[in-house]
Amino acid sequence: MNRAARLARAEWGPLYGVLRPALAARRLRAVPMTLAAVCLATVVHLVHRQPWGYRFIENVGAVRAEDPLGLALLRTPLSLFVPALDLPVWGALAQILIVFGIAEIALGRWRTLAIAYAATLAGTLYARVGIALGPDVFFVGLPASDAGVVDTGPSAAVVGLAVFVGWRHRAYVTAGAVVVAMIVEVLVKENLAGKEHLAAIAAVLLVCGTVAARQRRSGRSAGPGGSCGPARPEGSDGRDGSDGPDESDGRGGPAECGGPAGSAGRAADSSAGAASGVPPSQS
Repeated sequence: MNRAARLARAEWGPLYGVLRPALAARRLRAVPMTLAAVCLATVVHLVHRQPWGYRFIENVGAVRAEDPLGLALLRTPLSLFVPALDLPVWGALAQILIVFGIAEIALGRWRTLAIAYAATLAGTLYARVGIALGPDVFFVGLPASDAGVVDTGPSAAVVGLAVFVGWRHRAYVTAGAVVVAMIVEVLVKENLAGKEHLAAIAAVLLVCGTVAARQRRSGRSAGPGGSCGPARPEGSDGRDGSDGPDESDGRGGPAECGGPAGSAGRAADSSAGAASGVPPSQS
């Protein structure tokens, strides 16, 4: 195996190990939420482009910093599915299909929705803070004219999910590349959408840090033997929207239990039992 193949396997192997069985067994039935999201975004876009539907979509799904906060929060869930009119809609639909689909399998349905909403909400709230700070605050501030600009739509959710999935399944180079690309976007073309993407990434990185801290505390509280994580409810394999697959290391089991350290520990226990004449425990 050449170096490029080894690097690709190290980067995407764990994620591939989660995606392939689900897609091979169920195909499109593995991503029902994603298909519904693509259909909803398509319908919203078609209605938005009609003279009779433009105002309706603006009233229920277009979020601007100048809107009252309560109204903006009510519109935010649907804003995930309002593609920008000045960009090709196929690009937004492709992003939703690919990134939401991967996340639905890798994280579970409800966690995918939670991360997508948190990323979008972070961008929405940041716009208000940036405008309040004003354009004189380097990199963070926004001009008052951005108060009338519609937020990013599904792109903030897509960026946030890409970073979280990359972190969760150890595709760190991919997650880092997404972050760098968004920073370059802001440096090259400073606008509201680019900065909302960075706000979404910041919120997701905060979630990643919180999850990592909880895992460390859980590992310490489990004692020297480590922890295999909480037991899953019976039947939670990720196909029903549960959060089962995200704990996998790509080999079909929890990362904490299936790694080399766990295997080495079991081998050492077996060797010790053989030496003492005591048969190894059956698990």
